[in-house]
Order: sequence, then structure tokens, then C-alpha cells
Amino acid sequence: MTQHLPVLSIIVLFLGAFLTVIFGSKNKVIRTIIVTAVTLSSFIFIILLIKPVLIDGNIITYWMGDWVPVSGWAIGIGLEIDGLNLLFGIIASITILLSGIYSFKYTSRDDTIEKYYVLFLMLSGSVLGIIFTGDLFNMFVMIEIMTFASVALTAFRNKSTGALEAAFKFIVIGSLGSSLILLGTIMLYSQFHTLNMAQLAAMLHNNYTPVTLFAFAALIGGFAIKSYLVPSHTIAPDAYQAAPSSVSMLFAGMVNKAGVYGMIRLTFVIYTSMNLTPIRLMFVFWGTVTMLVGVTMALAQHDFKRLLAYHSISQLGYVFTAVGLSTALGLTGGLYHVLNHTLFKGLLFLCAGAVLYRTGTTDLNKLGGLAKKMPQTAIIFLIGAFSISGLPPFNGFVSKWLIYQGTYEAGYAPVTIIALLTSVLTLASFIKVAQSVFFGQLPIEYENITETPLSMRIPMWTMAILSFAAGVLPQYVTKYLIAPAVSATLNVGKYIDAMMGTGYAEKWFGEPVSVPVVDYTLAGYYNPVAWLILFGVILIAFTIVAVVGGFRPKQVATDDNNPKYDIFYSGEANLHSHIGGNDLFWGLKYDFGRYFDFIRKAHSGVVNDYVLWAISTTAIVLVYLFIFV
Repeated sequence: MTQHLPVLSIIVLFLGAFLTVIFGSKNKVIRTIIVTAVTLSSFIFIILLIKPVLIDGNIITYWMGDWVPVSGWAIGIGLEIDGLNLLFGIIASITILLSGIYSFKYTSRDDTIEKYYVLFLMLSGSVLGIIFTGDLFNMFVMIEIMTFASVALTAFRNKSTGALEAAFKFIVIGSLGSSLILLGTIMLYSQFHTLNMAQLAAMLHNNYTPVTLFAFAALIGGFAIKSYLVPSHTIAPDAYQAAPSSVSMLFAGMVNKAGVYGMIRLTFVIYTSMNLTPIRLMFVFWGTVTMLVGVTMALAQHDFKRLLAYHSISQLGYVFTAVGLSTALGLTGGLYHVLNHTLFKGLLFLCAGAVLYRTGTTDLNKLGGLAKKMPQTAIIFLIGAFSISGLPPFNGFVSKWLIYQGTYEAGYAPVTIIALLTSVLTLASFIKVAQSVFFGQLPIEYENITETPLSMRIPMWTMAILSFAAGVLPQYVTKYLIAPAVSATLNVGKYIDAMMGTGYAEKWFGEPVSVPVVDYTLAGYYNPVAWLILFGVILIAFTIVAVVGGFRPKQVATDDNNPKYDIFYSGEANLHSHIGGNDLFWGLKYDFGRYFDFIRKAHSGVVNDYVLWAISTTAIVLVYLFIFV
């Protein structure tokens, strides 16, 4: 029975989409029962895999139609579950279940709800299909389903400003990413006549040719778009902002994780390339640029969800930087941050959805003082803000501290400094967001709003509790979730032999790589240096907020009769004086005006420009591989 659990976790979601069309299109109760039943069933099937895979260390294989390898060749489509993709599967299943519960009330005001849940379940099933498949072409098929379901969900509220434009950008750039992945897949098949990832890994081992390097560049370019690596990140801000917040949670919690998983499986397993210094340098540099550009772009936003989208891009930069180190400590920090990012970023998007549900806007200029009316949402938001900023005892502190250690010990001290600076800017940004949304003066039009419904608060509190638990119990999280995933990533021979037969490839790869045991000391809790650095981070963050962020008088060439500009925090005359969204880091944007002007012009909103960025990135990767690999 155990070997059937992975395919059942996928099929039940697609079956739920089919049943929703037939039985749930007219009846809300039946639809709710179907969605709850299939998402909960998928979650349970995946949880049942924890003991055999993560605790006992087994690898589960399943051949569709019982088409097992013949004479050493993989003919059929196989699923293969090891510690790496089960970690991503657990992350995805939690996201699916909680997003589904949150959606019941959140989408109740929308039209054609049955179509929402059909797309929701198709997106969910496709992501699990990407994660669990052991076949490269089957992964592409699931990526296509994921892409088009994501496009439709982005445009679901098509009467909202920007929804159709965001969907158009998504389908163009997302399809480009899928096409690059298909191109790489075709080239590998033409070279090796197999699509099974385990067999490809064995045949590609120390066997790079111009064809395989070209395929490698195409696959990296495609997965970079799916992972939102700068400058292939341009669909994320529009899509995250336009989609319903329950869908934004899916995008941040599992859709981009599918891209991250694909990139890790590609580089560590299929190509076993992370032992090469040029590949490691490329990903460390790429991740560092992504984290820094993402956080600085977030500073320039005044829409709650768009700001969170850029922070999501920035946090994925941490992941790729750590993964690029290709050390056990770096991978531990990176995969821990994958889990943490799903929890705190999903939580923050649910908070943004709660604000939108009650106020009808996510414009930071129009909000303020909501903690008086929505105290639970305010507390949950603060937990998410502290988590993403890396403050103890929340989860972001542990994974970020491991990343700091990993980059420093690997000889990338400048990267460690940039990672710390990014955390400072993240914390400072969320201090100002808290001021703009939840504190300060409550606008008159929101005097009568109330807390969100219980069915929306349950997923929010669940993710808040998990964020706290992952911060205070790092030794258990790493032992039962992260360490098996790191071990599976680094020990490729076991993955190949489980699919193709014992002895097929184990002899080509070295002894199993040990994974560090994370305790409270390694996680930074008993380390005086950690607390000294943390104190410095908080001090710098508050300094940025108080000094650079705009609390100083500033002469502005604008309407002299407008009292708002007499002194920066004077506020709107006769109403209230909290900091508005357009004021977020006004001083910082002023002092670094040339940089922000360049960034603003680069993000032109023209899809042709964004396509050129993605293609140019792939071309640069191709040239880099041919020169240095």
C-alpha cells in the first residue's frame, strides 16, 4: 500500500477537480465537502510517507502501469519519493489544505466559485506531480498544467484592475519558461534516449557534451522563471497582487517551490554539477543579487500584496545562495528556509487577504489603525513579520543564522554581509508596513469593520503556530524533515539505484555525506555572537526607519500649500498623521534616487522587455557554461 500513496496523493486532487465540475457546480455544500475531502486525503497520504521515507530512510518507487525497467532501460513513467521531494510534498500539502479552508469564506463574494475550485485543485495536483515524478517529460507536462491553472487563477477576479494584464504576462513569460524546459528535455532525450531522471543522472555523470550543456542552460533558464530568480522574476509581483490572496499563498507557498525543487533536482541529481566551482559561484552570485534586488524593490511598493511579492523574491534569493554553497550546512540552511518561507510568507499573504476582505483595499496609503478592529490579524501579522525578518524565537531566525554561518564558513564573507543587510532592510520594511496598516490612526471609513471570520483565522493561526514551532524546535525540524532531505540531495547514487536497481550507479558516487546536527547552539540561540549581531541588526533597522525612512524634515519641490510637506510626518491635514504607503522609506528612495530610477525604468511593465530579460539570462548562462564548465 505504501508505494501507492504518492500517486494517490496526486490523483485524488485531479479527481476532486473532476467531481467539482459534475456535482459541485450548483451546490455549495457538496462543493465544500469535495474540496475538503480531497485536500485532506492528499495531505494524509503524504503524511503517511513520513515514517518510511524520512524516519526509516527508504526511497519509495512506483511505476505507472507496472512498466518497470527492461534490460537496464526505464521505459515507463516512474514516481520516486526520497527525503528531498517528500519535504517539498509536505510543504505543498500543508499549503493546499490551509488555502482550501481559507478560501471557503474568502471567495464567498466571488462569482463562478466552482471554476475557482476546479483550477485550485488542478494547480494543487500538478505541483505534487512535478515534485513526485521521476520522469523529466512528465515533469514538463505537470509544469504546463501548473502554468495554465496559475494563469487562470491570476485572472479569476478579472474585473479587478490589472488582473488581465497580470495573467497575460504570466502566460507569455510562464510559457517561455515551459518552452525552455521542453527544449532541454528534448535535447537530453535525443542524446540519451531516456527521460527517467535517475537513468539520466547515471548517464550524464562526468559526461558533459555541447548538447548536454546547451540542454543544461535551457533547463536552468526555464526553472529560473518558475523560481522567480532575478531578472526572470517579473511575473511574480503582478500575479501575486492580482490573484486572490488564497491563490497568492499558493504561489508563494508551493508554485515557486516547484521551481526551486526542479532546480535542485536538476543541478544536484540529474547533472550532479554542484561539485563544480563555476556552478556553485553562479548560484551564490545569482541568489545574492536576487535577495538584494527583491528587498530594495519591496521598499518602493505601497501595495501590501505587491510588497510581499518582492519580499518573496528576496527570500528565495536566500535559498539559492545557501543551496549554491553545495555544503551540508548550506543545504541545511537553504532547505530549512524553504520550509520557513512557505510558513511565514503564506501567513503574510493570508493577513493581506484578511485586510482586503474587510477593507476592500491593500493600498497602504488608505490603511491604518486596523489593530483596533482586527487584533488577532494584527498579532498574526507581527508573527509573520518577525519570522521573515529573522528575529528569535521565530523560524526565520534559525534558517537565516544557518545561512549566515554557511556562507561565512564557505569563504563568502561579503555574501554574509549582504544577507545581513537584506535582513535589516526586511525588518525595517515590515516595521513601516505595521505602522501603515495596523497602527496609527484608524481611517473614518473603517470604524465599523470587525475581525475576519473564524474559518479564515484558523489557517492563519495554524501557520503562525508552525512558524513559532519551527523556530523553537530546530533540532526536531532538522532531524525529521531537513536532514533526510539534505542527505537525499547529496547522496545521488542511492536515488539512482532505488529506481534502476541496486548497484546501477552507487559505485560511481562516493560514500554518503553526513549532515550537521542542528541544536540550539548551532541555530544561534546559545551563541553570544548571534545575539550581538541580532542586536546590531535591530538597531540598524530602527535607525533606518527613524532617520533615513523619512522622519526628518525634507524640502520637496511640490505644492507649498500642502501641509503634508512642511515636515515629512505631518500627515493629511485635520485627519490623521500616520505614515502612508507612498511615504515608506521616502528618504531612502530620495538618497538612492538613481538606483530606484533605474529599477523603475527597468520594470517597464512591457512584456516584450521581460521576455528579453529571460532569454538574455538563458543566453548568458549558456555562454558561461561553455566557457567555464
